[in-house]
Amino acid sequence: MELTVREALNQAMSEEMRRDKDVFLIGEEVAQYDGAYKVSQGMLKEFGPKRVIDTPITEEGFTGLGIGAAMAGLRPIVEWMTLNFSLMAIDQVINNAAKTRYMSGGQFAFPIVFRGPNGPAEFLAAQHSQALQSLFAHIPGLKVCAPSTPADAKGMLKSAIRDDNPVIFLEAEMMYSWKGEVPDEEYLVRLGEAAVRAEGQDVTIAGFSKPMRNILEAAEALEKRGISCEVIDIRSIRPLDEETIFSSVKKTNRIVVVDEAWPFASVGSHISHLVTTNCFDYLDAPPGLVAMEDVPMPYNREMEKQVCISTDKIVKAAESVLYL
Repeated sequence: MELTVREALNQAMSEEMRRDKDVFLIGEEVAQYDGAYKVSQGMLKEFGPKRVIDTPITEEGFTGLGIGAAMAGLRPIVEWMTLNFSLMAIDQVINNAAKTRYMSGGQFAFPIVFRGPNGPAEFLAAQHSQALQSLFAHIPGLKVCAPSTPADAKGMLKSAIRDDNPVIFLEAEMMYSWKGEVPDEEYLVRLGEAAVRAEGQDVTIAGFSKPMRNILEAAEALEKRGISCEVIDIRSIRPLDEETIFSSVKKTNRIVVVDEAWPFASVGSHISHLVTTNCFDYLDAPPGLVAMEDVPMPYNREMEKQVCISTDKIVKAAESVLYL
């Protein structure tokens, strides 16, 4: 069936809540308002206010409540209205969620999912246009996922809810209305596995989340000029499927990494390091990196376009590693 990302996420949570009575959803506006982005539409009516729980505007408080519930054996889904607001709860995530299983010697499982939109949308200015994946991926003990299709959004969220470790599940505001085919039958998408979206011989282009649409557009434009692109959807940032990336680079001998975040100490720059270290003898050019410009996001729309990732920037990066 064809679903939007919004509908796919709703199905994933609803199916898991029907399957397991210990799963519940908590966050700002998730219940009576059906979610700030309508991801939880209809869930209050089906599951009631004890399992779909509205909170005050207190990210540190309800994030800590979810962490305590996970320690007690429940399986909470904590929705941050945006990942920008997760910064209010960062101590809870880094010092409690990420470390308690390790510090308890494995006595605690830690089945909790933190989810919400990450990265820039439009006209949101500097404080609401941040892509924070590298912050969370930096922390041992956290898994970090960023799907780009409705099918992956559903299958990976179901896997995240069933996982006994804390998972940061990155969505994107502009993706919620994207449509795609989703299997009718029950399925899971394993965390830690990348997907090859297109096979090619000349250059690898790897990325995740919303920029995948730009990557596929760039690959199509390059294909018309006789340049064959292999497209890797990383989708699981941590654990990272290094082998799929390395295998592709060993075939194409070139890579462009696309990461909708600032370039310094980013996921994209780390992948570039991994490729350089592990595929040095196969590379015919240094890895290319397409990232946000290294500035706070401007509010002006034309300036915003200059700062953000674009299809044209990816095409030019591919041309650069191909020495065109």
